[in-house]
Amino acid sequence: MNKRTTEMRNPATMAIDEMSTQQILTTINQQDQQVPIAIGQPELLNMITQIVDTVVESFKKGGRLFYIGAGTSGRLGILDAAECVPTFGTDPEMVQGLIAGGKKAMTEAVEGAEDSVEGGRADLVARNLSDKDFVLGLAASGSTPYVIGGLDYAKEIGAKTGALSCNQGALISDHADYAIEAVVGPEVVTGSTRMKAGTAEKLILNMISTTAMIKMGKVYGNLMVDVKPTNLKLVDRAKRIIADATSVDYKTAEKFFIAAHQQPKIAIVMINGDVDYEAAVTALAATDGFIAAALKYLRK
Repeated sequence: MNKRTTEMRNPATMAIDEMSTQQILTTINQQDQQVPIAIGQPELLNMITQIVDTVVESFKKGGRLFYIGAGTSGRLGILDAAECVPTFGTDPEMVQGLIAGGKKAMTEAVEGAEDSVEGGRADLVARNLSDKDFVLGLAASGSTPYVIGGLDYAKEIGAKTGALSCNQGALISDHADYAIEAVVGPEVVTGSTRMKAGTAEKLILNMISTTAMIKMGKVYGNLMVDVKPTNLKLVDRAKRIIADATSVDYKTAEKFFIAAHQQPKIAIVMINGDVDYEAAVTALAATDGFIAAALKYLRK
């Protein structure tokens, strides 16, 4: 078997220990620039497209998106899932991240956890995985047993599955309906997949969750209209979103923010549709939460 790309030595960094600080930083930056180029390859974008469309289908059926991984990959999945809640106002159940070894593994290694096929299966059983859900396995190496166990269980019960790795011909690709193999080349420090491979995973997870949420009506124009105003910064952002989407001043936006029970999406429909709270809620409910469609609905 050929050596995996993620484990190969990088010719550009063979003498990195003898470089100056600025030379090291320049080299890391040059290597990092290869990541978005690799992700932008048409065949890779086509596969990501298929995964996003399938995730959206799951959401529309009331299903959930699960990320499952170990180490850096697992942490990135949990991070992306957690950020969907304040950014898009999702229920915490809608996008979930699972990591081999559980919460403890977020900050320290849990010996042997990623080597357990049964662990991946058990963690999804505990979340009551159903055939409506989508499971995306994350493994930079593409061979993590914990991830394979989770993907195999998901397929057994009829859930759709995807795999995200950074090696060509990755083992986890054979255990999923859709496989993303983002080959970004050897790491600056050999085998340290928290670097280029981790960056690739982070970028792709951003793409998947953000695009899926846009397709679910959680963005209007380019504004995060379902943002949860859980702190002062987000309260201010919510008011500015209302102002930007409706061309009213900040004070007017603030008034409608309060009238809409702190829900920017409803406030925008109230202003642009010239309707009260109840009518805005009804219009959004009738159009699956899409503002543009709700405004058309009101013009009928």
